[in-house]
Amino acid sequence: MLTSEDESYEAVRRLAAGVALDQALDVTDPESWIGLDFGVRELAWQRPELFHSNASPSGRRLSWVPDASLPTVTWHHRPGDAELALALCHPDGRIREAALDHTEERPALLALVVIRCADWAEPVRERARVLLSETPPHRLAAHAALTLRIGRRPRGGFAQELLTAALRAGPAAQAEALLDSGDRATARLAHRIAVERRLLPAARLAQTAARHRDVVVQDLCAEAAVAALGEGTFDEVTEVVAPLLGSRQPRVRSAGVTALRRAGRHADAEPYLTDRSAVVRACARWVLRQGGTDPAPLYRALCADPAARPAAAVGLGECRVPEDADLVRALLAHPVPGVRARALAGLRALEAVRVDDIQPLLDDPSAAVVRQATAALLPWADCVPQELLRGLLAEDRPRHQRIAAVRLLRAVGVHAWIAPRL
Repeated sequence: MLTSEDESYEAVRRLAAGVALDQALDVTDPESWIGLDFGVRELAWQRPELFHSNASPSGRRLSWVPDASLPTVTWHHRPGDAELALALCHPDGRIREAALDHTEERPALLALVVIRCADWAEPVRERARVLLSETPPHRLAAHAALTLRIGRRPRGGFAQELLTAALRAGPAAQAEALLDSGDRATARLAHRIAVERRLLPAARLAQTAARHRDVVVQDLCAEAAVAALGEGTFDEVTEVVAPLLGSRQPRVRSAGVTALRRAGRHADAEPYLTDRSAVVRACARWVLRQGGTDPAPLYRALCADPAARPAAAVGLGECRVPEDADLVRALLAHPVPGVRARALAGLRALEAVRVDDIQPLLDDPSAAVVRQATAALLPWADCVPQELLRGLLAEDRPRHQRIAAVRLLRAVGVHAWIAPRL
């Protein structure tokens, strides 16, 4: 199987043999251009005959000949794109600079002009920047992914700034065309520009926040959707809020819950009091309080029968009412493991952990319960009998119990041997 380095070398060899640029490498892939730049430098030292020859006027290879003062680069014919691609990546900066003079009206080589804008040789860098500044914006956008990669290099900010300015000032369709880019950095930039220019309606922003794979785009679009939420009709508000609330991402759901307050629908936040995410539960409590409803009594009512909504136990603890500790503690004996685990988390939130109550749960058959019990006991690990913990290390114990014992023993400075099957 060829590595990316092998593929780069092969692309260089094919270009040197006269193969067309679009056949020698994948011109749509930014990594192919970066790999070509690397491959030419490497092979120029290893096999200089690929790049310097005394070819006849009908030959295809690059030939540079020193004169009395400075080296010059001459071609025996009008160089093709493949030859120029090799010259633009050559380790000798004078060859790269001379090759740039032949790239005007050569859109196929624009990717290499972008790379040369971050060149370590100042004359090459400045010449490339002049050329890129004269490039039509739509061509810059076509190489957005490569431009943003080069932008992370030293001296690489010029091309990135030029691209950003073009997207900000250019036609809306130019930025919108990049919204669905498979390149993460490109999609982020495109959405940032679209939000700045208010190119997308609130409903589309909400849908993007709910469905996009990138968390930065999710947050950006969710915040923009909520900010754009105006005094619309019930259906218009729902069109924005519903996708946010239905998202699998906690931060997007929390934005949707927050939007309920902006829409004046405070009571609709109640179902999210028992969301699986702490940040969503916190937003739901805040929205209810803004609407004049204290969430604590709602949590207490749910804790009377928490099996359907186990997170009620932790939510009640997060209200930080000390008098609720006994109610939460009583749920440690609930038959549903999810309720026991949330009750432990609720006691931690209330800072009402009692070692004698939680210690027996280290023997619980539920891994989630044992994890929560371990987290609750870690600050008081020296109060847990070591005999109990060493007993949990037995090989016939479930894996989650052995892990809990190791964590608690190490918390008090006792080295615990971990069984191979752990």
